[in-house]
Amino acid sequence: MNLETSMSEAPAMAEGPTSSEGPDVGKALKHSNNFKKLQAALRGSVGKAIADYAMIADGDHVMVCLSGGKDSYTLLDVLVSLQRSAPVRFEITAVNLDQKQPGFPAHVLPRYLEDLGVRYRIIEQNTYAVVKRVIPEGKTMCGLCSRLRRGALYRFAEENGITKIALGHHRDDIVETLFLNMFFGGRLKAMPPKLLSENRRHIVIRPLAYVPERDIARYAAARAFPIIPCTLCGSQPNMQRVMVKNMLREWERQFPGRVESIFSSICNVAGSQLADPKLFDFAGLEGRREILPMNEVDEDALEAELEPRRT
Repeated sequence: MNLETSMSEAPAMAEGPTSSEGPDVGKALKHSNNFKKLQAALRGSVGKAIADYAMIADGDHVMVCLSGGKDSYTLLDVLVSLQRSAPVRFEITAVNLDQKQPGFPAHVLPRYLEDLGVRYRIIEQNTYAVVKRVIPEGKTMCGLCSRLRRGALYRFAEENGITKIALGHHRDDIVETLFLNMFFGGRLKAMPPKLLSENRRHIVIRPLAYVPERDIARYAAARAFPIIPCTLCGSQPNMQRVMVKNMLREWERQFPGRVESIFSSICNVAGSQLADPKLFDFAGLEGRREILPMNEVDEDALEAELEPRRT
C-alpha cells in the first residue's frame, strides 16, 4: 500500500472544540469547498513528506509537541486525521511544556485535548524564570529557551517510550533558517525534515515541511483553534528571524513562487557545484578524469568555442 496516497486520502477530521469564535473569514472558509480543498492539500503535503522521509513506521509512538500556536495545532489535527487511514499503525501523544509564563492560560490545552479525545501530557518546568534571569533585557531569548525546552521534551520522550518527536516547523521556517545560517552563521544549513538528535537517542520529524505558512494560517483560522500567544518570542520584534521573515515576505510579494523555488533548491543540492571539500571530493577529481582521443564532433565543438565572438 502506498503511504503517500493512503495518508493523503484520509477522511476529514471532525470539528474540534474552540475557546472562542474565529475570524469571520475563518468561519466562512470552514463551511466552503475551499476549506475542503485546503484540508485535502494539507493532508496530501503531510502524507508526502512522511513518505518521502520515512518519518513514521509501523508501531511508532509519536509525540506531537503542542505549544498552543497555529502550527502545532495544525500538525496535531492533520496527524490525527491521517492516523485513521494510514497503512501503518502508530500512537499519538500530545505533549505541552508549561514554561510558567505569567498569564499563561493553563486550562486551554487540557480542555481542548480532552474534548478532542487525544492522549496528552502537560510537563511543568519554570524555564521562563531561567530565561529571564540569564538573558539581559532586550537580547534574544530564543536560543536558551529552545535548549531548555528541547531538554525537557527529550527527557520525557526517553522516559515514556516515544519513538518519534514531531515538531510543527513548516516550509517557511525551513527557508528562514537557511538564510539565518547564511547571513549570521556563514553556513549553508537549514532544518531537515527528519534528524537524529545530537545524543543519537531521538528521531525528530517535521511533517509540515512541505506546507507553506499561509496555508496553515488559513487552516487554523477556519478551525478556530484556541491560540495561545508566546509572551517571550512575541515581545521581541527585532529578532533576526523576524527580519528574515519580512525579507522573504517582500520577495514573495514581488516575485510569487520565490520561496517555493528556494525550498526546492534545498531538496536538490549539487555538492559538486558548491565549495565544501567535506561534501564533495574535489581532490579526487584527477583520478576520475578520462582522457580519450577527440573525434570530429569534439574538434568542431572546441573550434566553435575558441573562435572569437563576432560583435
